[in-house]
Amino acid sequence: MGIIIIMAMTHTRRPVLRILLALTVFFALAACGKDASPSQDDDLPQIVVTYSILGSLVSEVVGSSAQVTVLMPNGVDPHQWQPSAKDIETLNNADLVVTNGLGLEGGLADVIEQALKEKVSVFVATDHIKVRLVGEGEGADPSDADQSVGAEDPHLWMDPMTLIDVVEALVETLALANIDVAEQGMKVTEDLATLDNEVGKMVGEIPADKRQLVTGHESLGYFAARYGLSLTGAVIPGLSSESESAAGDLSALKEKIGEQKVNVIFTELGTDRDVVDTLATDAGVTVVELSTHLLPTDGSYRSFLIDLASTIVNALKS
Repeated sequence: MGIIIIMAMTHTRRPVLRILLALTVFFALAACGKDASPSQDDDLPQIVVTYSILGSLVSEVVGSSAQVTVLMPNGVDPHQWQPSAKDIETLNNADLVVTNGLGLEGGLADVIEQALKEKVSVFVATDHIKVRLVGEGEGADPSDADQSVGAEDPHLWMDPMTLIDVVEALVETLALANIDVAEQGMKVTEDLATLDNEVGKMVGEIPADKRQLVTGHESLGYFAARYGLSLTGAVIPGLSSESESAAGDLSALKEKIGEQKVNVIFTELGTDRDVVDTLATDAGVTVVELSTHLLPTDGSYRSFLIDLASTIVNALKS
């Protein structure tokens, strides 16, 4: 038997609604007869997570209390990935599906909608955070809904303090389903706070006049907001890598690069490298590649963020 959690998407928490909806999880999982700590993996609650970075975090939280399966291969672009028949079957058989939300997993939208109808539980991470909104001057074309002031940014994994909100909500939900991961959840939140402090010190080494970010697409908003950087623009001027860069957008971005004395363009998954190289040549700047969706070999979120921060800091300091 599955479970349904449908959370209203807001920028502030609604504790009463969250508690009422989480009670659904408790009764549904109880009906499934799942034991929170059995000896066989097949008997554990089955949690399916959409992409690798979020999956790493969920795995740290649940430990041996549940079996975690990540649908997307490590490093793929969540905006463009499409599920196979086997992936859909895995998702539909889950006790809990953990997804990012805000349109990040575009190829899964219809699948998740159908899963909800089949009474599969879906925990949406962005329902439990303060969602970052596109700010004034960030989007090259404010008439585009994806770039307009107030557009919702789905790239929550770029800020460890935002992930603390996700962890706490997940721990609460699982507790009401008789899966007690409070101790491990507390350790994960402490580790995230420590990581945040470490990254903050690293970014603090960047001179004040070199804190502008030009990126492949607008995926570093949470990172920039958390660590005092500014978003000058993006080659793909939108929150999804499925967008396309237009000649007018690139011309405007080239002007901003010159005005703000930007020296580096950060490219990433889903960015057309030929377009980036052409812009960099015209603007006389360096191109640096970021791994914004790829977990390192140890599979940890900590290593992912440290590697990302190191690349950004070293590029902007030089």
